[in-house]
Amino acid sequence: MTRDELRTYYTNTFETVMDQYDLEDIGVYEEEGPEQLYFMGYTIRKDGKVYHVHLPYEKRENGNLEVNKKEWTIQTDDGDEKKGLHSLDDVFSSIH
Repeated sequence: MTRDELRTYYTNTFETVMDQYDLEDIGVYEEEGPEQLYFMGYTIRKDGKVYHVHLPYEKRENGNLEVNKKEWTIQTDDGDEKKGLHSLDDVFSSIH
């Protein structure tokens, strides 16, 4: 998928994710990673705290992004990080 297609995918899931996990706010998270990695997912606010929830994507020669590893990472503004979550259900049960 292209970066724009991924952004559209995440944007189109905002309402469902917000309702399912009782979130206060949601947006798209994007960050350039080292080498050929690119991180994309959600920036969310729950119970007044902000979390960056994302998957690692690999940049392909054609410019597309492909999931590198289907493992979600949670980062907080405090610098805490939790890796290796296999689904959004796992992610949101880890957020208190």
